[in-house]
Amino acid sequence: MPAPTTPLATALAEGPVVLDGGLSNQLQDQGCDLSDELWTARLLSDAPGQIEAAHAAYLRAGARVLTTASYQATYQGFARRGLSRDETSALLRRSVELARRAARELPGVWVAASVGPYGAMLADGSEYTGRYGLSVAELQRFHRPRIAALAEAGPDVLALETVPDTDEAEALLRAVDGIGLPVWLSYSIRGDRTCAGQPLAEAFALAAGVPEVIAVGVNCSSARDTGRAVALAHATTGKPVVAYPNSGEWDAETRTWRDEPFEVPTMVRDWQSAGARLIGGCCRVGPPGIARIAAALQSPGDAASR
Repeated sequence: MPAPTTPLATALAEGPVVLDGGLSNQLQDQGCDLSDELWTARLLSDAPGQIEAAHAAYLRAGARVLTTASYQATYQGFARRGLSRDETSALLRRSVELARRAARELPGVWVAASVGPYGAMLADGSEYTGRYGLSVAELQRFHRPRIAALAEAGPDVLALETVPDTDEAEALLRAVDGIGLPVWLSYSIRGDRTCAGQPLAEAFALAAGVPEVIAVGVNCSSARDTGRAVALAHATTGKPVVAYPNSGEWDAETRTWRDEPFEVPTMVRDWQSAGARLIGGCCRVGPPGIARIAAALQSPGDAASR
């Protein structure tokens, strides 16, 4: 079925929209302890006010899309903590409600319900490699229940994000079929390939004929790889492109960050020219970085001189 016409889809046709940045780094800056397998999702139960405060910080910085704290929120992960399915469903819905509450007095803000990859639930870094040994059908069965729970809460869009390989992308696209919401599909990449090693042109092509997909692109990846990926995503699908890279590059083997430049506004202007319409940051990009992105998109000439 075709994706419903939404204000967000209309906005993308008119120009770029600023995404928020990394939720985890902002929560850590607020003093939250994230040394837990559930990561930011634990705070849905233990400290929801901290999540709302993080959303508000990004709004003040100029973000107009808030991404929920559901990336690592799964039925299996919460079950290991003794939560029932009903309790987990309530927390998934809460993730959307918290973002809505943060934006309640500011018009023109959209909520993206985060649907992280299967590897995020494993909490072992495998979302950076993919290839879990599961079939597409098994991955679809894993994703569909929480997608349905998030959809019940009424977000504006589902963010199928940090997807490491085409098998999981195919499973996610099957899982959102008939859900009644637009989605974006965003891969994690290395160079011109997915993290699992498939050519990006093939990966992006999976979304080309899917009407629910209003944008396709990359996130949680190197900023230096993003420009080429944006151009390829637009050329392959003809859809608006979503781009929100990390500030630095994560080494999954050593579990450390390698610094590299995220050159705002130069990179942002290049991504916009190549077709990016949803632009923000992922890991280690906080409110100051989002403020710079917002300034670059609103006043390219002025931002270039800063």
